[in-house]
Amino acid sequence: MHSGERGSESFGALLRFYRERAGMTQEALGAHVGYSKSQVAMVERGERAPKGKLVEIADEVLGAQGALLVVADREFGERVLPPWTEDYLAEERKAVAVHAYQTLVIPGSLQTREYARAVYNSNCYPSLDDDEVEKRVVNRLEREQLFHRRPPPDISFVIEENLLTRPLGGTAVLKEQLHRILEVGQLRHVEIQLMPHSRQSHAGLTGPMILLETAERHQLAYVEAPSGGYFVSEQPELGNLFGKYGILRAQALTPEESAKLIEEVARDL
Repeated sequence: MHSGERGSESFGALLRFYRERAGMTQEALGAHVGYSKSQVAMVERGERAPKGKLVEIADEVLGAQGALLVVADREFGERVLPPWTEDYLAEERKAVAVHAYQTLVIPGSLQTREYARAVYNSNCYPSLDDDEVEKRVVNRLEREQLFHRRPPPDISFVIEENLLTRPLGGTAVLKEQLHRILEVGQLRHVEIQLMPHSRQSHAGLTGPMILLETAERHQLAYVEAPSGGYFVSEQPELGNLFGKYGILRAQALTPEESAKLIEEVARDL
């Protein structure tokens, strides 16, 4: 059984009904499916979709006799995103501040349709079929809603300058992508900065990161890796990442300098 990105209150209520009827705690169910108690609670509240084998295992151990399978298939259908991406997006939708440093590709929420398609088409192992690529592109474009939420979150990006010249998808695709970055950078709650080639070293050489803050100012970090991303929520590692990002912003070009450089590169393409 697969799942989509969003949760479902209907599925969550049904899962809670069968769990309570079976006399099982959220913690006990989590032990069966490899979830924490809080993750089970999020599924039951409809805040996240079930991932992995949760639906199949829960249906069996709770004696739902296929009811969970039927509702999950109706509510979620085929999985589009990897589970770690689903987890991150669930947190991003709640964040009042999002700060990202990227080294490999333009950050996902800034990507145009054609640039996102080029990113997924470059996934050479394992390769994705055309339908899977298009589904992921659609999901990626939905992240543009981050810029238009009310109230608007505080958003910043630090991007390596080399991403301005990597012709992913071709020159025309890259040029459109640079114009998109300039457009988003004009929003008053968004700041985009470039880390210039000329800087010999900086605080982000250990890799990309995304930092989130909740309305209660709780902090969370998300770190990407080749086999999937993971969250950092404990000190001192969390504080270290926020500290590194602060230094990165000080070392990068200002938003005004960055916009000027992006305009120059786009004009020369």
